[in-house]
Amino acid sequence: MRRKLIAGNWKMHNTLAEARALMKGIRERFDGSWPVDVAVCPPFTLLYPMGKEIDGTPIKLGAQNCHYEPQGAFTGEISPPMLKAAGCAYVIIGHSERRHGFGETRELLRRKVAAALSAGLEVIYCLGETLEERRAARTQNVVSRQLDEAIHADLDSAKLVLAYEPVWAIGTGQQATPEQAQEVHAYLRGRLASIFDSRRAAGLRILYGGSVKAGNADGLLRCPDVDGALVGGACLDAAEFAAIISAAAAVSA
Repeated sequence: MRRKLIAGNWKMHNTLAEARALMKGIRERFDGSWPVDVAVCPPFTLLYPMGKEIDGTPIKLGAQNCHYEPQGAFTGEISPPMLKAAGCAYVIIGHSERRHGFGETRELLRRKVAAALSAGLEVIYCLGETLEERRAARTQNVVSRQLDEAIHADLDSAKLVLAYEPVWAIGTGQQATPEQAQEVHAYLRGRLASIFDSRRAAGLRILYGGSVKAGNADGLLRCPDVDGALVGGACLDAAEFAAIISAAAAVSA
């Protein structure tokens, strides 16, 4: 059975004081014996201090983005080795806000994924369709294309996590039904089997993201191919985030 992963994407939120208060609330509510992997992904400025906040706990640190070069004249960028040295275990790559808001291309995403994996980071690679694409029944075509943009057989699948995040459900209050999520997750697992093999595909975690909350987490996490959640707004509330982790633990028990 694949171990559930609950990862919180803080996006561009929290000052240092706010972040410390949030982490204190999460630590107070999180039972380290729960059979769930947990990660928090704060902005770059908070990576090192949040690493200190979770030191000695099972909670892992993740970043929201990275560059593809290990070093160089790239003003404003952060390299995978820098993230690793700051204590990161994970990095998010290909989030729709990066694709649509910052114009990240196929070649850029492919290089980022390879560089992050080479540095020893686990990559949470995001895919998802817009509302227009779903209405046009193009969901499978879109996520298949996004998968092929960066994922290939030579990669270390043991350090790869997918996150299906329908763009129409991110920050909108809408969410895919468990049936809709399971359908796309099962399709992606089949595509992974064609890229790697059935054994490696069966071991690879696929998260759901898109308005995940304590109230809908249980139904989503009970789907056979939903292996956790990439949580947005709800991870900024300690009680809400802990309740999602608790739901994952209950499903895993």
